[in-house]
Amino acid sequence: MSDGITLVLGGLFLAIAALYSTVGHAGASGYLAAMALVGAPPAIMRPTSLTLNILVATIAAVKFYRAGCFSWRLFWPFAVLSVPFAALGGSLTLPIGIYKQLVGVVLLYSAYRLAKKPIPPTIAARPPRRVVSLIVGAAIGLLSGLTGVGGGVFLTPLVLFMHWGDPKTTFGVSAPFILVNSIAGLVGLWIQAAPLPGQIPIWAGAVIAGGWLGASYGSRRPGSASVQRVLAVVLLIAAIRLLTER
Repeated sequence: MSDGITLVLGGLFLAIAALYSTVGHAGASGYLAAMALVGAPPAIMRPTSLTLNILVATIAAVKFYRAGCFSWRLFWPFAVLSVPFAALGGSLTLPIGIYKQLVGVVLLYSAYRLAKKPIPPTIAARPPRRVVSLIVGAAIGLLSGLTGVGGGVFLTPLVLFMHWGDPKTTFGVSAPFILVNSIAGLVGLWIQAAPLPGQIPIWAGAVIAGGWLGASYGSRRPGSASVQRVLAVVLLIAAIRLLTER
């Protein structure tokens, strides 16, 4: 990968981390989109996105926790089965064609959810039944490990749509959920010796800076609708490329 592409990705990763972390996300689907746009080798996409995810999710989790947005009652039933299933998903290798199609669908779904109008900040929230949380967590964990995302793009809209949590609490739960799933998925990739590119230190510095800025802002304010729509366009472009590439 050339120095120019490395720097371009660094700038994109910084912006993605800043934007995603405003709503407690770590940016994996955005990192995948950026790497797809520049034609990065598929072999490095999952380990790279998960590594950067861990860094940003750690920052976001701390920021939202300190802001009083975290709910252990909502978090742990989703997380307890998502972790082993994320590790399982990370240890599996799909054919390149299927992988691209699967990631493309994930990005399309993310774009759709980001383009929707934000949920009002105050709603009558009620956590789901325990068995529902366990099943949902396991399914999201498996898909997270397979695709290289932390699961926030699935969990956050589902929780909001089902009124299982208000936006602030949902964002506060999403960050640690993404963190534990990203760690589990990366462990699964390590089992199969998935490669990490040499540019990781540069990109890590970029997402740490972006994640700090975004999480500092988002932990004090509701998510921005304009930010969600800009991200939706980026994800849509990348999804179309992945789904149409042969």
